[in-house]
Amino acid sequence: MIELAALYEREFPRFSRVAAAITGDLESARDVVQDAFANLVRHRRDHRSDASLTGWAWRAVVNTARSHLRAERSSLQALENAAGRDRLDALASPALGDADRAVELIRQLPERQRTIVFLRYYADLDYASIGEALSIRVGTVSAALNAAHATIRSGLQS
Repeated sequence: MIELAALYEREFPRFSRVAAAITGDLESARDVVQDAFANLVRHRRDHRSDASLTGWAWRAVVNTARSHLRAERSSLQALENAAGRDRLDALASPALGDADRAVELIRQLPERQRTIVFLRYYADLDYASIGEALSIRVGTVSAALNAAHATIRSGLQS
């Protein structure tokens, strides 16, 4: 429990940055991190002693952020259905700069690639830590990151 509290205090800014990158909102991200850690405290007996506490926490933060995003998307879908998609499209800005275009391209990546990009560049995790946080192999992390880079490069060149 003490280790979990220390991890929370030490890494809260990094956890928040990644959660914000996933959810698109810093306030929501802070709530996500707090919810994830509250859940970790409730289920602390489920943590295997041979597993990394940091990896377990990253997995909880990423999964909580994804759940939050799914709930937000569901709400947005209901709004779109009620308001009509064409009215919402009219609110979108037609001209995007390169930085805005890159952000938009990242948002359009498949969920796994987007999450790996966030963990690599927002949390500055190495490939092994990302693999541990997402329960995937290092080679999968590398391949997904490479595919994300290619998609973003291609989108910026067109």
